[in-house]
Amino acid sequence: MLDRDLAELYGVETKVFNQAVKRNIKRFPQNYRFQLSENEKNQLVTNCDWLNSLKHSSSLPYVFTEQGVSMLSAILKSDKAIDISIKIIDSFVSMRKLISQNISMFERFERIEQRLNIHDENFDKLFDAL
Repeated sequence: MLDRDLAELYGVETKVFNQAVKRNIKRFPQNYRFQLSENEKNQLVTNCDWLNSLKHSSSLPYVFTEQGVSMLSAILKSDKAIDISIKIIDSFVSMRKLISQNISMFERFERIEQRLNIHDENFDKLFDAL
């Protein structure tokens, strides 16, 4: 999850949110929190319309993994922060459950997509030949 989205959920400014994290930086190793590169930010903006406001941002956003979000509950102590942390972690658990229950369907979609890509390539070759 992006720092700005988490800050919004917790009801604080992104700057204040990131300052709290930096005061407790030992709790957030690279696999809990990392900063997007300029290229990654641009790809994210290109692929996600709702992140268009990041396009002109001068700062690169931080991304928190599930473990990072869980660690936030140790540094953000308000009742609202505790409630939000529980809801976010429950959401991660639900997503993981959904994925694990539907893994065969996702694998099937991937195989179909690969076959469609092959068909597209073959059509391109055919059209070029014609």
